[in-house]
Amino acid sequence: MVTADLAYYSLVAVYSAMAIYTISFVAFALDLAKRSGDAQQAAARAAKAEALATASVSRSAAGGSTVVLDRPSRGGGGGASAPTGAPAKASSFERVAIAMMLLGFVVHVASVVLRGLAAGRVPWANMFEFSLTGTAIIVGVYLAVQLVVNLRFLGAYVMGLNLVLLAIGTVNYYVAVSPLPPALQSAWLVIHVFVAILGTAFFAIAAGLSAAQLVQTKREQSKLAGLRFLDTLPGAERLEDLAYRIALVGFVLWTFTLIAGAIWAERAWGRYWGWDTKEVWTFIIWVLYAGYIHARATRGWRGARSSWLSIIGFAAVMFNFSVVNVFFKGLHAYSGL
Repeated sequence: MVTADLAYYSLVAVYSAMAIYTISFVAFALDLAKRSGDAQQAAARAAKAEALATASVSRSAAGGSTVVLDRPSRGGGGGASAPTGAPAKASSFERVAIAMMLLGFVVHVASVVLRGLAAGRVPWANMFEFSLTGTAIIVGVYLAVQLVVNLRFLGAYVMGLNLVLLAIGTVNYYVAVSPLPPALQSAWLVIHVFVAILGTAFFAIAAGLSAAQLVQTKREQSKLAGLRFLDTLPGAERLEDLAYRIALVGFVLWTFTLIAGAIWAERAWGRYWGWDTKEVWTFIIWVLYAGYIHARATRGWRGARSSWLSIIGFAAVMFNFSVVNVFFKGLHAYSGL
C-alpha cells in the first residue's frame, strides 16, 4: 500500500512539474518576444541617429566647414544588426521563467525521489523512469551551466524539450513499479545508467546551441529576415564554441558509459561485447561525437558542418532511447513495456 501511494504521489508530482514548466516555457517565449521588440526599437533609434548625423554632415559641408561625427555602428550586411549578447538586465519575463524553472525542478526531483522510494531502488530501470530522471537532469545541468555562462536565451528550448519528453514518457512509457530483472541487480545500474543520462543532458544542451548557431549564422549573413531577438544572442562563433565545449563534456561521460557498459556486460553475460543492438547504437553515438570533436579540433571544421554533426549526434541519442528500446529486441530490452 505504501509503495502504491508513493508511486501515485510521484505521478502527481510529475504532472505538477509539467504544469510549472509550461508556465516557465511561456515566460521564456514572451522574453524572446520582448527581446525582439527591444532590438527592433534599438535598431530604429540607431537608424534615426545615423540619419541625423548624415544630415548634420551635409549641412556642415554646405556651410563650408567640416564636422566629423561618430555614427552608430551597424553590424552585418543588408542592414542586419550584429549580435550584442544577452541583455545586461533580465526582463520580468525572464525572472519569472527562471523562478518557475527552479520551482518545477524541485517538484520534478521530488517525483524522482518518490518513484525511487516506491521502487526501493534507483529510479531509472525502465523507459518511464529513464525519461523521468533524464529530464530532471537536463534541467539540473542547464541550471548548473548558468553559474558559468549565461544561457538563458536557451530556456525556451530546454523547457520545450523537457515538456515533450516528459509528455511522451508519462503517456506512452508509464509502467507500474516492478522488481528489477536479475541482470539489472548490480551496482553498475547506478553508475552506468546515471552517467549515460548525464551525458545525454550535455548533448541536449549542445544540440540546442548548435541549432541556435545555424540560425544565427543565417542572420549574420543577412539570409534571414526578422527574428530580431537574435541580435541579443551571442554571435555564431561564440555559440559554436559553447556547443563544442559542452558536447566535449558529454563525450567524456559517454565514453565512460561505453566502458562501464562493457565491464557490466562481462560480469552479467560473460563477454565485454556481443554486437547487441543497444551496444551497437551506443557505439555509433560515440563515433558520431568523436568525429565531431576530431573534425572540429584537427581539421578546422567550422560553421554549419560542425553544427549539423552535433545535431545529428543528439538525434542518434534520441533514436537510441526511443526506437531502439521499443522496436529492437536484445539483451538490453528493459523498456518495461
